[in-house]
Amino acid sequence: MKRVVLSVFILALAMITLSGQNRYEAITSSTKIQWNAKKVTGEHTGTIALKEGWIDWKKNEIVSGKFVVDMTTIQDSDLKDEKMKRTLEGHLKSDDFFGVEKNPVSTLEITGKSLFVNGEGIVKGNLTIKGITLPIEFNATALETKETITFTGRITVNRAKYDVRYGSGSFFSDLGDKLIYDDFVLDVTLVVEKKKTN
Repeated sequence: MKRVVLSVFILALAMITLSGQNRYEAITSSTKIQWNAKKVTGEHTGTIALKEGWIDWKKNEIVSGKFVVDMTTIQDSDLKDEKMKRTLEGHLKSDDFFGVEKNPVSTLEITGKSLFVNGEGIVKGNLTIKGITLPIEFNATALETKETITFTGRITVNRAKYDVRYGSGSFFSDLGDKLIYDDFVLDVTLVVEKKKTN
């Protein structure tokens, strides 16, 4: 009898907690992720696609969320020569960089509530790249309409912490003009549809 009462109490508590909370799915076709990486001799820019994602949203607050990025979609956007473009993309997908054959996805999981005040908030989560999970934090903005919420944010990632070693001064010395800086930037525009899924 005690177990039944306890189960009912837990269920009721969960229902109260979830009250007013909506799970919204990401619109992958409208979501954009642009990357920028710098080296001593210049920089490269490109895109990568969101595979799937969702947030739990309640009164201007992200309660939780998870996003899966398809690492096999890495593309360069600055090179005009198609051969050079394909070569760079293949190199980024290789074990020298992100090893997409073994690690086809990266994930960002929201680990704490993020309240947005006047459309601005701080998002905290765990970022997983190449099977390595580390905490990350970044500023974001939110623009809500009747149909969607659009989040924008800039995420700076230190690739050396995720064992992405090629051309990194954290692992190799005397690289000279072959040095590629450890930090790369992701400019994210995430669009979620305000359609309840739970």
